[in-house]
Amino acid sequence: MLLTRLPQIARNRWVRTGLLVAVVGLAAWGLVSQWTQVQEALDKLDGWDMAWAGLCGIAGLGCIMMAWRTLLADLGSALPVPAAIRVMFIGQLGKYVPGAVWAVAAQVELARDFAVPRRRSVTASLLAMATTLVVGLVVAGLTLPLTSSGAARKYWWVLAVTPVAVTCLHPKVVRFCLNLVLRIARRKPLEESVSLRGMGLALAWTLAGWVCYGLHAWLLISQFARVSGPRVLALSFGAYALAWAAGFIIVFFPGGLGPREAALVAVLSPVMPAASALVVALASRMVMTIGDLLWAGAGLCVARPARVTLTPDVPSEPSGR
Repeated sequence: MLLTRLPQIARNRWVRTGLLVAVVGLAAWGLVSQWTQVQEALDKLDGWDMAWAGLCGIAGLGCIMMAWRTLLADLGSALPVPAAIRVMFIGQLGKYVPGAVWAVAAQVELARDFAVPRRRSVTASLLAMATTLVVGLVVAGLTLPLTSSGAARKYWWVLAVTPVAVTCLHPKVVRFCLNLVLRIARRKPLEESVSLRGMGLALAWTLAGWVCYGLHAWLLISQFARVSGPRVLALSFGAYALAWAAGFIIVFFPGGLGPREAALVAVLSPVMPAASALVVALASRMVMTIGDLLWAGAGLCVARPARVTLTPDVPSEPSGR
């Protein structure tokens, strides 16, 4: 079982904590060393734009939750929306703990309260993360080359890997890969596989989420960028998508804290001062973290169901259907 392996997975937590402290320290040094420029950038941030960026971030998180709920329903466990909010967002807080599996493990246990077998909820969570990553790479690959000819040469590889990533989301490929992992782990194969329709709906929700994420980034970036019009919109979508993917792939840092901000500053540096790019990165982190906390708070307001005893791999009817 996944939970029985958490102690082994978390064995290097002190190394990860040390890396996190180092990244936070470098970010703090960057703020202090350029404080005059940072203060000027902060003064340019409009409160209403920050508020709208926060609302876009919250909407994006909600769309990603709906994609996960769609996948879980397609696998055989249809949760009511309040229950999905509770499981998804309270469990999602685990991503802020050093380690790569805490969020999934928490979601698995919370889903058990709603009669969802562990293997099914693990499958849905992994598929949702893969879908979010792939759509983010597609967004970055399609938008970043539009910002300039230099960007097209620099980020060609993002567009190059997206066809392979999209192919991996086909239900037949998904089933093969997951069953291969289960076979290696000496577990039974999936009793249900995601359908083409279910994956299509999840991709639609995920794309809607990325549109919201891109708009949240645009509201912050447009205040400092030296480009305007469609180019700054494309830059906002692509820069945030690539930065999010970097934070997701580098699993040593909780919630992508550090790599996401570093990647965002690197992508934005050609079109704005480094101090402004750092302010954008930190403002984005703040509004997205607030979004996570608000959704988790909403999940806590949902009445907790009676605990249902299940064996890990036995299908059952969800309590909220």
